[in-house]
Amino acid sequence: MKKNFWIMHHYATDCFYNKGGRPYWFAEQLLKKGYKTSVFCASTRHNATDEIDIPVGKKYTVERTEEIPFVFVKAPQYEGNGASRIKNMLAFYKNVLPAAKDYAKYHGKPDVILASSAHPFTVIAGIKLAKKFGVPCICEVRDLWPESIVAYGMLERNHPLAKILYKGEKWMYKKADAIVMTWEGGKDYIIEQGWAEDIDIEKVHHINNGVIIDSFDKNSEEFCEPDADLDNPDYQNVVYAGSIRKVNNLGLLLDAAKVVQKDEAGSDIRFLIYGAGDELDMLQQRCCDEHIDNVIFKGRVDKKYIPGIVKRADINILHNSSTSLDKYGQSQNKLFEYMAAGKPIVQTYTTGYSICEKYDCGISAPVQTAEEIAKAVIEACSNEERKIEMGENARNGADDFDFAKLTDKLIDIAEGL
Repeated sequence: MKKNFWIMHHYATDCFYNKGGRPYWFAEQLLKKGYKTSVFCASTRHNATDEIDIPVGKKYTVERTEEIPFVFVKAPQYEGNGASRIKNMLAFYKNVLPAAKDYAKYHGKPDVILASSAHPFTVIAGIKLAKKFGVPCICEVRDLWPESIVAYGMLERNHPLAKILYKGEKWMYKKADAIVMTWEGGKDYIIEQGWAEDIDIEKVHHINNGVIIDSFDKNSEEFCEPDADLDNPDYQNVVYAGSIRKVNNLGLLLDAAKVVQKDEAGSDIRFLIYGAGDELDMLQQRCCDEHIDNVIFKGRVDKKYIPGIVKRADINILHNSSTSLDKYGQSQNKLFEYMAAGKPIVQTYTTGYSICEKYDCGISAPVQTAEEIAKAVIEACSNEERKIEMGENARNGADDFDFAKLTDKLIDIAEGL
């Protein structure tokens, strides 16, 4: 039995503050199932100025939350996606190697390491440390690098940097003892890259993101504050919860709201947008300038309030910029909260391995245009009986994505190595 799991995840710092998120829930469930675990992450918090103090002359410090030890590795503050962020990544990589070796002296070496991308340096460090300790390394892929950068048009596929990154990605997959991808079509990706002859496809596994249903239900009751817009029975409220940044293309959602506003069948439909981001002011101004009256920006809310919000929505809308990567499946965190809410989902694009279709819990726009999104929203709101049916399907389907079950999958993979 592999008793001691190390989870290495650069951005798990946010999970320490929020007491939630994939690495936190894996660690929490592993502890409940009798395993020992530690979470290694950066001392800095992504998209925030919070920082864990590292003692002078040290490369790491340890703090516990709910019995989960978090090992904070020294890394400098950064802002945006420029040079300072790359410096932060490299500093984490440089410091996590000696930090982990020192940590093992006092807390024992791991039996297995789960090293999580997005950026590749965490996985490279995990593979190196696993070799040092003579234990297996599971490479967890939550974001395809550099494929996602190429898909968003930020880097040309044939650019020399992209070629180097693809080469590094292939090296990681070859060296890892197992690969866990958060999309069901992960094997397809490796085959389409032409790597199947060098990488054992059988070691590629699939574990979606998910939700802790007990915590979701508890938070939905304990942190449920009156909301005059959300609780207004005169409207069918379509809720979006998430960041308001360019990558999520909320401008397209405003375009769809305009189409709904002009349609008589959409006269009682309103869009409530919960979240913050650097495009908020611009989008609010657009609503004023273009008289988009069926959109209300609700501002940023603490994550613990989200269950109480999405449970009271009439429809929850899953929206971000669709890319060529959607063919490999979907694993957005908010999707599983939406399912646990027991309300129908409108997805503004289609994906391969569609969870909405599999569980018949929502409607997907066939093409991500304002017109098709508006059509899907109006259709979802038009039939009360169907809304109830899709909501029940969503809630029932959420059971398959409870982290208690997802952690069992992780344990099975680790024990098989």
